Amino acid sequence: MKIAVLPGDGIGIEIVAEAVKVLNALDLSFEMESALVGGAAYEAHGHPLPDATLNLAKASDAILFGAVGDWKYDKLDRPLRPEQAILGLRKHLGLFANFRPAICYEQLVGASSLKPELISGLDILIIRELTGDIYFGQPRGRRVATDGHFPGAEEAFDTMRYSRPEIERIARVAFEAARKRNKKVTSVDKANVLETFQFWKDVVTDVHKEYPDVALEHMYVDNAAMQLVKAPKAFDVVVTGNMFGDILSDEASMLTGSIGMLPSASLNSSGQGLYEPSHGSAPDIAGKGIANPLATILSAAMMLRFSLNQEAAAQRIEAAVQKVLAQGLRTPDIHSEGTTKVGTAEMGDAVVKALK
Repeated sequence: MKIAVLPGDGIGIEIVAEAVKVLNALDLSFEMESALVGGAAYEAHGHPLPDATLNLAKASDAILFGAVGDWKYDKLDRPLRPEQAILGLRKHLGLFANFRPAICYEQLVGASSLKPELISGLDILIIRELTGDIYFGQPRGRRVATDGHFPGAEEAFDTMRYSRPEIERIARVAFEAARKRNKKVTSVDKANVLETFQFWKDVVTDVHKEYPDVALEHMYVDNAAMQLVKAPKAFDVVVTGNMFGDILSDEASMLTGSIGMLPSASLNSSGQGLYEPSHGSAPDIAGKGIANPLATILSAAMMLRFSLNQEAAAQRIEAAVQKVLAQGLRTPDIHSEGTTKVGTAEMGDAVVKALK
């Protein structure tokens, strides 16, 4: 089993180190190889996704990814910014299906900003289409407007687009996932305004005919955003496009108490996957040893489950995380009165100890 380890920038270096520590504590044989990505790769090689890093990712069964980005790179030309590394990996590896579970552990009910009765027992799976939509649609750019309200003015434009096969494959992923859960899919769109998402709604409805045992509901994205904080446990599997999924999954992460608790998996059609926490590089706290590594550790568990066929090991990691939380250990983002505040490395050590 070969794992490409790409820590990236900011707190990515610290949190990935803890996930690697946990993986090394398992009685499994891994080949792990590290490479630079993001701003660190730009500094060393002049590009956020060097050929050597991309080739390593392609040759690996799975990629353990930290985070990329730093404010100091914001003035670079867009193709050279650190964030282009993760977009490039998604494109080159065909990582079209993003799984973002939002689970509220009972020990963290008090860390959520919502009332305990709203989020106790919460278990949502958001499935985000990852290689289409406005993030990748062409044409895009800047130009002088020839029409609209201000012809002759400078304007910028992006293109939202989806093909039928793109929608069909992500819809099937969602329905298959729902079959293993509570057999309910909520497809989120903006069909009342956007032609792209009327098409999305039509295609998802067609695919649903293959899954008569799974309930399907359609919901506009603005209503979905409201319902996530009003009645989050009404959702089971949520499937949506790239941009809406980006926003809704971050919103859902706060239901769990902290985005530092939200893992994610991005898979292609062959089962190869990239596993990363849902949060960013947080350069403001990088190097302070206070970042929460649990989302990255839980992402490693997802990697074991989905790409490396090691379900028992995945469950061991998840049980160890729950045990550590039950012991009252908390990084600053989830700390509350009556719990013990620990740092990044201390949390990783505690998970390793719980594993053993």
